[in-house]
Amino acid sequence: MISRRKRLARRPAREPVPVLSLEQAREAAAAYARGSRAPLTWRAYESDWRGFERWCRNMKLSALPATPETVALYLSAEGRRGRAPSTLGRRLAAIRLIHLGARLPSPHDAIEVTEVLRGIRRDFGRLPAKKMPAVDEDIQRMVDAIEANDPQTLRGLRDRALLLLGYAAALRRSELVALNVEDLTERPEGLEVRIARSKTDQEGKGDTLAVPRVPDSPYCPVQAVLDWQVAAGITTGPLLRRLHRGDRIGARLTAQSVALIVKHRAAQAGLEAAEAYSGHSLRRGFLTSAARNRASIFKMAAQSRHKSLDVLREYVDDVERFEDHAGEGLLRRRGH
Repeated sequence: MISRRKRLARRPAREPVPVLSLEQAREAAAAYARGSRAPLTWRAYESDWRGFERWCRNMKLSALPATPETVALYLSAEGRRGRAPSTLGRRLAAIRLIHLGARLPSPHDAIEVTEVLRGIRRDFGRLPAKKMPAVDEDIQRMVDAIEANDPQTLRGLRDRALLLLGYAAALRRSELVALNVEDLTERPEGLEVRIARSKTDQEGKGDTLAVPRVPDSPYCPVQAVLDWQVAAGITTGPLLRRLHRGDRIGARLTAQSVALIVKHRAAQAGLEAAEAYSGHSLRRGFLTSAARNRASIFKMAAQSRHKSLDVLREYVDDVERFEDHAGEGLLRRRGH
């Protein structure tokens, strides 16, 4: 029997943990703090703060520190310009973050600020504009239009892959353009798609989605992705790329480009209200189509990664609003 001392002696010596200097520790803390939110969120906060600073300069008011009255006046001015309450809420979050970062009291939760924001919400009468869902038959018509107008061109193959993958995986446009080839794993059943980070996953835990094959179908998302990769010669890095003159492969596609491509292909397919389509139409279309097919709301949530089932219930309610209605059979003529 080997003694404990001998067992310990056989273990490889652990490498000493490096001791960070104070400056290195500060740099590490700053890096971790920056990583607490997605880059897009930080950029939005920076833009919101710059806008607040400009307004304060024009009004000859202090932005840092700002008084509750200053913030309430700013929100009121922006509310009169028609800014959505959700936009103003994000701007208020930026003001709060900058003040806390400067070790100053934040005016964001003062009564005059919260009451003004509440009034703006009540006064904001219009419903949020919902993008047109690109449902199953819409996607098929878009792909058919691509085959008719851009058969086997790089642009046609890319757009076909973008539409079918974005729809089948119920992806946000930011998630779609963030995909790298390394995020895709081909299986006999289809593709496993790794989402490294998303809007509802600020900590970057990641998710893996399944995109099944559709055998013998011209609308198979898996085949569309493979066809694009082979034709473009893309084996690593960004999956969806810009195309320059002469079909030169460029850098990663932008989220705004996704919206423009969807609008263009919707118009090309002759879909009504083509301007109402956007990058979000792919995700919204998948969920609307799944609800029409009586898919489980839990399966829908697993694919879309919604944290709240209340949001998904809206899609189901839209489809089933007139089914088994409580008023069915009422107000009929007597004797009928």
